[in-house]
Amino acid sequence: MKRQSIYFLVVLSLIFLACSSNDSETSDPVDDGPIQVDKSQNLLATGASANDILSNSSFDKLLIEATYATGFRPTDEAMNNFQDYLRTHTFKTDIEIVYRELDPTNEETLTLEEIDDLEQENRTAYNDGTTLAIYIFFADAASDGDDLDEGLVTLGAVYRNTSMVIFERTIRTLAGRSLAITNVDVETATLNHEFGHLFGLVNLGTVPINNHEDPDAENHCNIDPCLMRAQLEFGETNRSAFSIKDKSTLHSSCSLNGLQLLEQMEFQVSKGNAATPGLDSECRLDLESNGGRPSIDS
Repeated sequence: MKRQSIYFLVVLSLIFLACSSNDSETSDPVDDGPIQVDKSQNLLATGASANDILSNSSFDKLLIEATYATGFRPTDEAMNNFQDYLRTHTFKTDIEIVYRELDPTNEETLTLEEIDDLEQENRTAYNDGTTLAIYIFFADAASDGDDLDEGLVTLGAVYRNTSMVIFERTIRTLAGRSLAITNVDVETATLNHEFGHLFGLVNLGTVPINNHEDPDAENHCNIDPCLMRAQLEFGETNRSAFSIKDKSTLHSSCSLNGLQLLEQMEFQVSKGNAATPGLDSECRLDLESNGGRPSIDS
């Protein structure tokens, strides 16, 4: 009987040890290393995500990561105008803007390569599930391609399907030269124009229903008035700042010319119109054909 009791205790101990071993194995967390973020869908050419931005077929939320150098945060009013513009032309009703302050660049000018480096270093928002992420950097430096002697003062540029830079310091300098135009006006026009290219305008991912692309200025409209007019980018020089001086493999599909834009906005105000021009009927028709919200007057 004593021998049976000892045998029973030994078996019981072995079962206890086995259970303890299994419990420790299952309770320990598995360290698979850092989570890998898929950035590939945010590293495409400008206009490649036009339908995704305009429609809700794949993404029903728009997350805008608005980074800005210290002291150069955009105005709340301009960002509200920008959201109204997005809701007017897209089916996105769920739009979230997250602001993140960055250290000053301590640079007088920035090349497109340097802007891209800053994005790779600071961007945190990428497409995730049904959320489409956009990155905008409001810079404390001017574009490296600016040339006042030739009338080139760049306000903004797009260089990927979800990437944009706004030269906030230049916007403030330019707006300060006018009695009729404010920072809000120039910020709104710049944001809306550049995002028009992320919409795929003109012929940059959204195919025109009717031909209205300026033959002398690729991806810009030839109709007056229109937010996407070629003159707003090139001005009298008919050249783009980044395409002249930036020899990197990156390409800016648009570098908005501040001097020409200011002139056009002052002309609009002098006629009693809103400073920021809207999209003409042809551009609105193109957006609707690529999944955008139908225009009220279409």
